[in-house]
Amino acid sequence: MGSFELRRNIVPKCGNVGGGMSSRLGIDVGGTFTDLLLFDERSGAMRLLKTPSTPSDQSVGILNGIQQLIEETGVPASEISALLHGTTVSTNIVLEEKGAKVGLLVTENFEQVLHLARSQTPGPLAGWIIMQKPDPLADLELTRGIRERVSARGDVITPLDEASARKAVRELIELGAEAITISLLHSYANPQHEQRLKAIVEEIEPDMTVSLSSEILPEFREYERTLVTVMNAYVRPSMRRYLNGFADKLNSIQFQPSVNIVRSDGGLMSVERASQSPVHTMLSGPAGGVSGAAFMASLAGYPQALGFDMGGTSTDVSLIQDGIPTISRQTTIGYYPIKVPSVDVHSVGAGGGSIAHVPMTGALRVGPESAGAVPGPACYGKGGDRPTVTDANVVLGRLPPRLLGGKMMLDTKASEEAVGKIARALSLDLHQAAQGILDIVNENMLGAFRLVTVQKGLDPRDFALVAFGGAGPLHGNAMATLAGCYPTIVPPTPGVLSALGFLYSDVKNEFAQTFVRTIDEADPSQIADILTKLGRDARAWLREEGVDESRQRINYEADVRYFRQGYE
Repeated sequence: MGSFELRRNIVPKCGNVGGGMSSRLGIDVGGTFTDLLLFDERSGAMRLLKTPSTPSDQSVGILNGIQQLIEETGVPASEISALLHGTTVSTNIVLEEKGAKVGLLVTENFEQVLHLARSQTPGPLAGWIIMQKPDPLADLELTRGIRERVSARGDVITPLDEASARKAVRELIELGAEAITISLLHSYANPQHEQRLKAIVEEIEPDMTVSLSSEILPEFREYERTLVTVMNAYVRPSMRRYLNGFADKLNSIQFQPSVNIVRSDGGLMSVERASQSPVHTMLSGPAGGVSGAAFMASLAGYPQALGFDMGGTSTDVSLIQDGIPTISRQTTIGYYPIKVPSVDVHSVGAGGGSIAHVPMTGALRVGPESAGAVPGPACYGKGGDRPTVTDANVVLGRLPPRLLGGKMMLDTKASEEAVGKIARALSLDLHQAAQGILDIVNENMLGAFRLVTVQKGLDPRDFALVAFGGAGPLHGNAMATLAGCYPTIVPPTPGVLSALGFLYSDVKNEFAQTFVRTIDEADPSQIADILTKLGRDARAWLREEGVDESRQRINYEADVRYFRQGYE
């Protein structure tokens, strides 16, 4: 007998945001360039712009791009009704370890939940050497156990000890906690203790941001639930500051469209929701590219496709089946497994800005270090002197001397000098060295293709290839040859396809509830009650997002597994 587990997937959807006769602006912030694409719904015209990213504050580059786009196109700011923004702010905070100081409240005797983590058996070949266990985002010093207990069925076994809870909250505040996470055992089955703890925190410190696991991920598996909630608290203060600053900058130029932030699953949510649960924006940028690639592949008549998004810093590979991007229930940011709905994307540190070098072994290596936006590849003329993949393409004549409609001149001589360092180190001529750089980076990217196809039992030869991103079309044919994917589809606007994908996104969310029963134990009326409640929550959320009842669509899904199987 199999087990039945009702956990997900309530996905409310509406028509595209920004209805009516107006223009919509999609913005995708990458590591090297910020892409802006303005779509006029009346004429169908698309105007695009690339501007250098500003990593220290992404909104500065966005504002520069908006002002330049409005100036060049002559489209009044008042005619742009919707702004759809894909951001890597939350991802960068985690990768750069620049988040808030998080206090964690857990059930007593479960204080080490983040340290125990999920067991992992390293590979047989010296796996213990390469296994890296990340430091928890909430220190043990800032973790407190609360006396309470709820059963897996939601019954209160030990009432909440409010006196000890107040003492623990005051200790965390005194130790300098900037945000507090509350993740109690089995709170997915009964959240009342978490909700009461939140009220206590707000009584003691009204301005403290509080994240509840029963709101962020009301599902079983305490490690994943605690980790994703802690991560939400870790990035939330910085994300809120960024979004508030972004809104202020838009107001400063009298630009007030309806602003939506792109979610990791390709959906949209309001700025307010993004401030509350920024963990859902971890794969915001790649999600737009996958949505755009799926749209283009379907238009071309190839619903089975692989998305190949090669930018300046990294390459994202995705799987599209029946014209729909594959959505994963769990992704990884750095070394952290994050259980949020997201497009199933595999990233490798290979892009146009990836730096080639020859280490002590004497074997050519490319990446993962990138020249980024500043100083960028040598050919950008911004002071970069290290050989990159873009420089190799310039040396081989695969890039014209001018880019961005003639606004950006490429310094061919600087590229030749940079690649010449590799040539001398390997005793090759200039063009052999450049081709070697491209061959290595192509093989690096092939590994990501294998992860989304071969390792999932799929034959890459059954899929077309959609090559996009700033460097994707340059390498599309080489990747198709290596992986056997045909045809190679290059969209008309490959460099801004992520921004285009945002314009075809819908407002959506997912509501879940863990309900673990074997099929013979499952009571249909209980299942119906849970689905009804989830549907009610979904419709309420959509109303708050300003979506009319007539434009709402709700799908119901259940995860199943065999009895005693460890995954769904």
